[in-house]
Amino acid sequence: MPLIFVNYRTNDEEATATLVDRELSRIFGEENVFRASKSIRPGSRYPQELLKAVRRTSVLLVVIGHRWLEAGGTGTRGALEDENDWTRREIEEALENGAVVIPLLVAGARRLRSEDLPVALGDLADCQYRRLDHRNAAADLGRLADDLIALLPELATAARNHGHGDDHGDMDGNGTARAREGSRTGSRAGAVSHRRRGGMGNLNGDFSGTFVSDPRGPVHTGSGHLYAEQRPDRGGRPVDGAR
Repeated sequence: MPLIFVNYRTNDEEATATLVDRELSRIFGEENVFRASKSIRPGSRYPQELLKAVRRTSVLLVVIGHRWLEAGGTGTRGALEDENDWTRREIEEALENGAVVIPLLVAGARRLRSEDLPVALGDLADCQYRRLDHRNAAADLGRLADDLIALLPELATAARNHGHGDDHGDMDGNGTARAREGSRTGSRAGAVSHRRRGGMGNLNGDFSGTFVSDPRGPVHTGSGHLYAEQRPDRGGRPVDGAR
């Protein structure tokens, strides 16, 4: 069964839910991400399929836009007030079954308040949320994926199996992302880029020693004496070398 369940409301951020599903499916695999319109096969009984999936999922992402509280309602009654509303039922099931529930606030949607929610969903307002801005979607979804990797070792393994580590650093034995050491040429030099003009610095690692940036005049980094060119008209004098 999928480890991630994408919960959303039709007529609010349905297109965003599709975007989230596609990106997380790319990272973790189609089999690990459930979105009703994609994952329920034609002819299947969707109430049973929805409940079975949400009861077995580990993480429920609640995609929330500006119209999430009102969309789908009738008159002055919001859709969430209906006990048979599927968006509500999925969240209730996830909370009752101990899944991690993450509100995903889209395009500046405000944080949920418990007083705006039915009593049965009150805990949703206390769940730590993440934001998704369409102008920064790639970075926001990348951070979300990293959050999920940190939450579940199973997702860390799935990400590694689908090549996520190749783009975002290798995974260690515990499934935690770590920075790749060295470059593709095998260099492990622990040097920091030196951008200052006219100075000296050190390189450590496989390549070690002293470098000189933009030298002006005589340069000496060894032992002994360095003598400047002695010109009678300028009164050149010997310069003592490094001590």
